[in-house]
Amino acid sequence: MSEVGVWRMRSYAKINLGLHVLKRLDNGYHQIETGMVYIDWWDQLNIRQAASFEFHVSDSTIPADDQNLVVQAYRAFEDHVGLADGHHYAIDLMKQVPTGAGLGGGSANAAAVLLALNELEQSGCTKEDLIDLSTSIGSDIAFFLGAQPAISSGQGHQLETSPIQPNAWIVVVNPGFESSTAEAYAQCEPNPEPVLPLKTLLMEEPLEEWRLLLENDLEPAVIARHDMIGLLKDQLYEFGAIYASMSGSGSSVFGLFEQEFVAFHASDSLTKLGYKTNVTAPNFVPDTTLKAG
Repeated sequence: MSEVGVWRMRSYAKINLGLHVLKRLDNGYHQIETGMVYIDWWDQLNIRQAASFEFHVSDSTIPADDQNLVVQAYRAFEDHVGLADGHHYAIDLMKQVPTGAGLGGGSANAAAVLLALNELEQSGCTKEDLIDLSTSIGSDIAFFLGAQPAISSGQGHQLETSPIQPNAWIVVVNPGFESSTAEAYAQCEPNPEPVLPLKTLLMEEPLEEWRLLLENDLEPAVIARHDMIGLLKDQLYEFGAIYASMSGSGSSVFGLFEQEFVAFHASDSLTKLGYKTNVTAPNFVPDTTLKAG
């Protein structure tokens, strides 16, 4: 392990390209399929050695106790993989990604912790080992351990890496409130027979057809509770998006744009209205390298 004082790692958020809720399962969960791709909106974890485990969050509204996935990931690694004698770490989480926003920020944070500890401790865990470790913490964490776009299916644990990162500008807008994942699924009506399998749609249909074909089955019930999400989606289309949708269970909405200046005009206009926005370039690839200093 390097003797530098601080290590830094970015944890990048995601959006969902379509979300099919196929079946409600007896265990209370759902069988789904969804495309997951990265956006250039990230939190940063600053990690240093300490006398005992410490965790601090830049946003005081976010709990820094056992409710936080960062703490759960650290404890899971410590319990099941182990830290060298006398090794403990302090983690400072600098939050930028909105919470309760359908962007997977908390899961991305947890994945970054597992990846960082594995490298710092030279534990030799494979990606599959870390995925197994993560399943009891949160289903989305497995995606963030891979750093590649993927199709997620089953209860969200089954991942198939797929080249579905859009060749388009992505504008994400967050309305400033959280959306409950549990409520979104509870009020959703499963559709066991979508028009096309999601992988076929994402891999074979042109972006111009997505508006007619690519659906997020959670959207209707969430928009019924939060009409602002529907209004923002409509506004993205008015700004020139070729496709717009809610991400995951909300509350964030995104639009895909062919031209850079149109994307930035939409982002700037929505920012002036008081919304948090983010722009991601076409074919974006996240840099999740653990860096010293």
